[in-house]
Amino acid sequence: MAAGIFLLAPALLAGCAAPSGSRSDSGSANVNLNGYPVAFKQGYSDGCNSAGGGTLRDRTRFKSDSQYAQGWRDGYDICTRQSQRR
Repeated sequence: MAAGIFLLAPALLAGCAAPSGSRSDSGSANVNLNGYPVAFKQGYSDGCNSAGGGTLRDRTRFKSDSQYAQGWRDGYDICTRQSQRR
């Protein structure tokens, strides 16, 4: 029974995903973030959106949530590099 719930959890959580264009979206980078924790995805989106100018970052969360902080750094770095190539 527990194994069944564990296997169904990703499918159930996918139904809770935010619609495209929302904060948990991957920003402007075309990157597959499936399998990453929600906190990482939100940080990535904020970091990627910050790469375009103006900083979008939850300061408290950046200091206290390592997954959000790592996602923000990755999103910012990747989206900055992609915008420089254009």
